[in-house]
Amino acid sequence: MIIFYIIYILLLLIVALLAYAVFQLKLFGINIKDFWSFIEANQVLDSIYSYSKKYDRMSPQEQIVFLKEAEQIFEAFDKIPEALWEEEYGKYSVVLENYKNLKIARWAELNS
Repeated sequence: MIIFYIIYILLLLIVALLAYAVFQLKLFGINIKDFWSFIEANQVLDSIYSYSKKYDRMSPQEQIVFLKEAEQIFEAFDKIPEALWEEEYGKYSVVLENYKNLKIARWAELNS
């Protein structure tokens, strides 16, 4: 019987913490779906950051994949206040810079 009470209290505590987290997100003006896409984009940012260091040696297919992934990251990060992702700003700015350089290079190839 005591185990039942302990499980009940733990479940109640988990629900209360989740409700508090949702309340805090709503207080910032963030939708839960946007926040979840931000979390996923943050994970992709880590992988694309290491990949972006060699953007000048990418094949055309890899460039397209990089550009699409980067656009999805930028879209997700734009929906979240910068105060929440300021520690990831360095990676974000490197990916953004490489994205711009790659876009310009592909544009120059198409127009030449």
